[in-house]
Amino acid sequence: MNTLEQISVKDIIKESLNKAISYQDYRDLVKHLVAEESTTGNEKTEALANYTMLNDRRMKRWDKTLKISEEIKEKVSNFKGNVTWLIITESWCGDAAHVVPALDKIAELSPNIDLKLVLRDENEALMDQFLTNGGRAIAKLIMIDNVTDEVINTYGPRPTEATKLVNDYKAAHGGLTPEFKEDLQSWYNKDKGQNIFNDMLTLLDV
Repeated sequence: MNTLEQISVKDIIKESLNKAISYQDYRDLVKHLVAEESTTGNEKTEALANYTMLNDRRMKRWDKTLKISEEIKEKVSNFKGNVTWLIITESWCGDAAHVVPALDKIAELSPNIDLKLVLRDENEALMDQFLTNGGRAIAKLIMIDNVTDEVINTYGPRPTEATKLVNDYKAAHGGLTPEFKEDLQSWYNKDKGQNIFNDMLTLLDV
């Protein structure tokens, strides 16, 4: 990436950060949309509004029930960096409803991690800098060094074990079926965020 491109990416990130909101503000936004029978994003369909309602329930459950081991808590609390975690999401996204609450739980453990969220459809220039296999897949976490403003890593749209399940299924069947998507939701429910917590330990290098 040349210098001009690097400056451009930093400018895009800075612009998105200026519009970013906290996790609590995001939860409040989703609750409001559920009350309005609406959704984030450019498409305002009944189906997406129903997904938003379902995801609000998922996030509410995870906010209350996610448990982090004392070992992980201690390691994250010792993180010496100074980073912003900028998450690209939408209220209708099933993966995001599982991933974002877990990322927030980790970020809460360290004063050196500032977690912010932006909506994909309102930040297309940002999203297009961080595609997954050419697609605008979310949730997408961008890890930014607050001293240098450099992107030091990215994560998503799914935890590592779920990504392998998806990739293996696509390789065998050519695409994802409704049945597989139900199985994936079951995997998230059984895993209870642990794969994400362990992934974050690796990425934080603690």
